[in-house]
Amino acid sequence: MLLEIVKYGHPVLRQKGAPVGAITPELRKLVADMLETMKAARGVGLAAHQVGQPIQLTVLDVSEVVDRPSTLELAGRTADVNGFMPVVLINPQVTPVGEPAAGPEGCLSFPEMYADITRPESVDVTALNEKGEPLAFRCGGLLARAIQHEVDHLKGILFIDRMTAEKKKELQDELDLLMAETKAALKAKK
Repeated sequence: MLLEIVKYGHPVLRQKGAPVGAITPELRKLVADMLETMKAARGVGLAAHQVGQPIQLTVLDVSEVVDRPSTLELAGRTADVNGFMPVVLINPQVTPVGEPAAGPEGCLSFPEMYADITRPESVDVTALNEKGEPLAFRCGGLLARAIQHEVDHLKGILFIDRMTAEKKKELQDELDLLMAETKAALKAKK
C-alpha cells in the first residue's frame, strides 16, 4: 500500500525516533509499504518519519542508480551492492570511517530541492533487518550518503540542517512556501 510522504513543516520530521522493540506483523507491513512507497516515489531511501511514524526504521535501495556508485563490505570482504538491496535498517548505528566529501542530495520530503551536503565518504553500520537479524557492514559512495541522510531523519535532523548557509538562503523562499503549504494541509485535516 502506498503511504503518504510527509513534507517539510510536518512536526513528525523533527521528532527523535523511538527504538523498535519487537518485529511485529504490523512492523513487517510498514516495511513492505515503505519499500513500495519509496519505489513509487523514485527515491533511494525512506525513513519511517517520512510516512508519519517516528521510529528507528529506514529502508534503502540504490540498485537502480548507475551514475553514483556505491561500495559494500560484508565481514571485511567486498560484496555486491545490488545483491544486498533493498536493505531494511532497524535501530541503526552509524560510525563515520571516511573523509568528509560534498555530494548532491535531495529528499522526498522536500520535492525538487537539491543541495551539496558534506558527509563522510564511508561508514560502518550496525542494525537489525526486517527479520530482527543483526546486520553489520561498511559502505561507501551513494549508499553511505543515503544511509547517513536517512539516519539523520531518525534523529529529527533534516538535510537543510546540513546545507551551507548560502544554499539555505538561496532556497529560503521555496522552503517557506513548502512549510506554509504543509501547515495549511495539516490544519485542513483537523
